[in-house]
Amino acid sequence: METIRNWLLPALLAAGQIAWLWPGAGPAGEAVPGAAALVAVLGALVVETAALGRRRQAPVRALAWSLGALVVGQTAWQDGYFGVGAPVALYSVAVRCPVSVTVRAVAAAVGAEWLLSLVHVGVRPALASEWVLGALLYVVCAGLGEARRQWLRGRSLATRLLAGAEEARRLAGDTERRRLARELHDVSAHHLTSVVITADAARRFGDSRPELTAEALSFAERTGTETLTALRRLVGLLRDADRPAPPPMTARIEELIAGFGRLGRPIDAVLPDDLAGPAAEAVHGIVREALTNALRHAPGSAAHVSVLRGEGVLELCVDNAPPRGSASDGVDAVDAVGGLGSGRGVTGMKERAAAVGGELTAGPAPGGGWRVRATLPDVTGPWGPPEGAGRRDVLREQRLADPALVCTATLLPLVFALVTAEEWTGASLRAAVPGLLVVAVLLTAHAVPLLWRRRAPWPALLGVLATSWLWPVAVAGAGLPSRVFVFFAGGALAELPAVYAVAVYGRGAAPTWPAWGAAAISLSGTLVATAGADGSLSGEESMWPTAVVMFVPLAMVLGAVFAGLWGAGLAVRRRRLRILALDDFALAGALWHAERAADAERHRLAAKLRDAVLRRTAALVEQARQGRLEAVAAEARSALAAMRELLHSLGESEDPGHGLAPAPTVADLGTLCRTVRAAGRDVTLRGLPEAARDLPPAVALSAYRIVEAALGAGDRGPARVTLRRRRDTLRVTVSGVPLAVTGPVAERLKVRAETGAGRITLERAGVVRALLSTRSSPAPAPEVSPSSPA
Repeated sequence: METIRNWLLPALLAAGQIAWLWPGAGPAGEAVPGAAALVAVLGALVVETAALGRRRQAPVRALAWSLGALVVGQTAWQDGYFGVGAPVALYSVAVRCPVSVTVRAVAAAVGAEWLLSLVHVGVRPALASEWVLGALLYVVCAGLGEARRQWLRGRSLATRLLAGAEEARRLAGDTERRRLARELHDVSAHHLTSVVITADAARRFGDSRPELTAEALSFAERTGTETLTALRRLVGLLRDADRPAPPPMTARIEELIAGFGRLGRPIDAVLPDDLAGPAAEAVHGIVREALTNALRHAPGSAAHVSVLRGEGVLELCVDNAPPRGSASDGVDAVDAVGGLGSGRGVTGMKERAAAVGGELTAGPAPGGGWRVRATLPDVTGPWGPPEGAGRRDVLREQRLADPALVCTATLLPLVFALVTAEEWTGASLRAAVPGLLVVAVLLTAHAVPLLWRRRAPWPALLGVLATSWLWPVAVAGAGLPSRVFVFFAGGALAELPAVYAVAVYGRGAAPTWPAWGAAAISLSGTLVATAGADGSLSGEESMWPTAVVMFVPLAMVLGAVFAGLWGAGLAVRRRRLRILALDDFALAGALWHAERAADAERHRLAAKLRDAVLRRTAALVEQARQGRLEAVAAEARSALAAMRELLHSLGESEDPGHGLAPAPTVADLGTLCRTVRAAGRDVTLRGLPEAARDLPPAVALSAYRIVEAALGAGDRGPARVTLRRRRDTLRVTVSGVPLAVTGPVAERLKVRAETGAGRITLERAGVVRALLSTRSSPAPAPEVSPSSPA
């Protein structure tokens, strides 16, 4: 299908050119320059056709070859070679390349066209009109291509958003499970570990320091209550969808540091006063984890916490001194709780930093001890484009499309006036220059409001209509020759896109209906007044009846034209709104399902927590209130062990619907393609089951993930998956996936290929080619699955 799309238009253009050159069918009465010229034209035609066939894959190269063919063909036989390949190739450049490339392409095409015009016409007055028309042709093609590129860009963005939402829906349960695992680890490491350490320390030194027992019981009761609250909040039992925005996190982080300080370690901190947003949440979690690790491995040592604000980032640093050498400082108490941690400390901190777009490092400090450093983006609200970014994107849409309309509405009637200047002025071209300048200024002022037709369609239309009334005033005041109103009638091209823009971009369909009537009445009045001002109407005694007779049918004809254009604009508007509504519906549905999946996971884990941890934690609080220190230590250990067991079992479930599926392989590609086809996309799979036999696990997994990522990039067109086995290699080819060859999807594909000890090639035409070695490979790396145990 893609091949037909690439070559159908070039084949039709070539067929038309050959039909024109066929003996007896071409330009009648014109002599063929000769065999050499005919061969040159046919050669140029072959080059042009081949170049246009590759216009989607290599648009700039296709334009270069088309311009070369144009120069050769037009030089050999001006009337026998069409040379329409260059505008088509320029359109493809505008669709597929950035604006800067398109501008340079327009300059090159116009330069080639002007050079040919200079050779064929010579330095004559007609050369100016040839140059204007040639430039106008390429500018219009580039403008249309740019408008198409912006539309495709918007559709691609919507498709990517939908694909991301679908991916989030698919992984919602696993993502929530991973988040809960990280939060559970924080609770276990901070709250319950602190209770165990404090209780054991009080038991060991209670004889020499009796006050430690009361402090430990009070601390256990308070911390156990905090643990219960944190766990209930964690699983969503106390969620409130309409809760207000969280206050700044600085106070919470200071309270957290003070709590660790009460455990007997000196901690100093330097914090901004207004920490808030996702980065501040990450700072809170990282500080809690880092101080908990210091409490476990270096009890009693000093620590320093600093958060500094840089240019758009937060620099977090947590330093702790080396552990004290004396065992009497509580090291034995820590050793007594050794092994109760889940082993996710540094990993959890890195996940927190990565979740907000930052990075974290942890390792020995230069002067001894341990240092945790994190760089986090300094955001104070939900992620998204900065305010005004949408407006700037809208402005960028109009860099070529709307200026092309302005040029068309200005230059077309001006070229007509230039060609017939000697006729309508009754003088030489040099004498007609002042009149031409007045006409050019008026036509330009009339078309300039079109630059704002998307952002402000009604003001743009009113500006076009208002400037048209300058015509009769200028004709009467400047004393232009008769028949000048004909050229201003050509300037009415500006009213057409202005009315269309009101229908497409105006607010609502009903309020825009006066646009076509106002345009018809205003333009009819302007043309009649201009005709009367330049003397084109009959004598003064019959001017008004003639003006009325001219105005009424002209207004009716223009009204019909504008009404039809307005209706076409409404149809386009409804179609676009319908497409956007479908996208919004699909996106909202995917997000809704993702939220339901996360809720289901929260409720499932709530039941497990209630049975495994909450009951033991509640018993801990009750024992602390009754003053039973031994029972408090036992319950804290029991709750901590239960929570650790729950952490390691999050990827497992008694319910088959919540269990982890085995790692997919190449043999599962058939199921994947059937799932994609069920969603409405045409996907063809070739090469199974032969290619799936006796593949190493790492290669089978990498091949599946490559195909899965390529098909899931967001494209909706037909795709083909081909697998070929050649001795020690597996070739995986996925075509029809242009969104997979750039951006984050392409990066994931490269990582997957490296995981499978292979290499990957991404072609701009939307083809992914992977070559994986099937020699004895190591076992596959663990899947980066949100639900896999750490």
